[in-house]
Amino acid sequence: MKIKKILNQKSFICWCCITIIMTTPFLAYGVSDLNMDSKFTINKAWLGDYDQMVKHRIIRVLVPQSKTFYFLDGPTPRGLAYEMLKEFEKTINKELGNKVLKLIVLIIPTPRDRLIPALKKGLGDIAAGNLTITDKRLKQIDFCDPFLKSINEVLVSGPAAPVVKTIDDLSGLTIHVRKSSSYYESLVNLNKSFAAKKAAKIKIVEASEYLEDEDLLEMVNAGVIPMIIIDSHKGKFWAQFFDKITIHTDIKVRENSKIAWAIRKNSPQLKNVINSFVKKNKKGTLYGNIIFNKYLKSNKYIKNHYKGEDRKRLEAAASFLKKYGEQYNFDWLMLAALAYQESTIDQSRKSHVGAIGVMQVLPSTAKDKNVNIQDIKKIESNIHAGTKYLRFILDRYFNDPEIDTINKVLLTFASYNAGPYKISKLRKEAEAMGLDPNVWFRNVEIVAARKIGRETVQYVSNIFKYYIAYQLILDPKK
Repeated sequence: MKIKKILNQKSFICWCCITIIMTTPFLAYGVSDLNMDSKFTINKAWLGDYDQMVKHRIIRVLVPQSKTFYFLDGPTPRGLAYEMLKEFEKTINKELGNKVLKLIVLIIPTPRDRLIPALKKGLGDIAAGNLTITDKRLKQIDFCDPFLKSINEVLVSGPAAPVVKTIDDLSGLTIHVRKSSSYYESLVNLNKSFAAKKAAKIKIVEASEYLEDEDLLEMVNAGVIPMIIIDSHKGKFWAQFFDKITIHTDIKVRENSKIAWAIRKNSPQLKNVINSFVKKNKKGTLYGNIIFNKYLKSNKYIKNHYKGEDRKRLEAAASFLKKYGEQYNFDWLMLAALAYQESTIDQSRKSHVGAIGVMQVLPSTAKDKNVNIQDIKKIESNIHAGTKYLRFILDRYFNDPEIDTINKVLLTFASYNAGPYKISKLRKEAEAMGLDPNVWFRNVEIVAARKIGRETVQYVSNIFKYYIAYQLILDPKK
């Protein structure tokens, strides 16, 4: 599945505005006041060292969105990276003696595969994303002193994995990792050693860049994917919450790694400032339980929705999902993912507001002239009504050639949860702030998180993960 790249320069305008408003106490100083030099604009690529950042009173930090690093809960920013950067801002302003015209640290949420390219291009000054220092990355960017040392990249297996006792047992097996991660680089190097020994290579499956490590761990725990690679400190922590994973601390694809903030090359002043901060603030267990637990919003993690009763319910509904998916031009696996999110594909489910069945359709919706499906207490009619309503939403609100197929569906699903009028309004707000109104992830979802909270954001995210899981299980060639 191809998903449109969503990071563009326009989005940086929005993030500078949003982050100033929500993460700093200096509200009297608007974006226009921050531009001390008229030649400097925060939405354009800009290269410079710390002295120039002080002059402009801005340090732009690229941060990936995740449950632990950075996310918005309504208007409130949260996350480990947010906490560290807030302390960094406080520290540098104290050292500069700034009491009025303070230097502002701007958090710019950025997809992982865009962190380094955006940093090099000058769309940010620091990349703070739990980045491992590697030789390949050092050819492109510089790193400051590490927050964490002696980190190993280790194997994580789940109930769907074969028995693995040594690193040589990985030969010929399948492992899922993001291509932008250091894990991918480590597996490529391991495959070179396997090739030299004439052993079968690991089958490296490129995971979606929208999936963070904790998302992939959920899928391993559920038995949806067999194995991944993860940093040892994160694996140790998350093992407390995922009881079906095994952390193979003795199977290391990279050893004694260091994790640090990244900066552009030839930035000695900024490097010295960050190194001083790291020296005073690094911890032996940065990802310790106290700070991590602060950001664990829910223990309702993904489970393997293709086992036991879940499998039986999917099989019972599959013919109807396929039938009406084809009739209304939806991927039936995407419909199945939505149905699982809504009801675990349980026709007997009824919500406190009266929504019924697999698709959780309200009787009033089924009776609407744009749907007009009778007897939604029957599973086929329920799926028909839900799918027809989805088609109506898509055609009425998102039938725009500028929106690609996957985003039409994601925006439609968000509307199924929050209402099409509300999502349409959020799209307009996204566009006004420089985000792409035609893209859900990292764009419209950001405004949704800020304006209406995380429910709809999590709703669409869950459906996306379920969809990937169904693809892997039921249609692995897709």
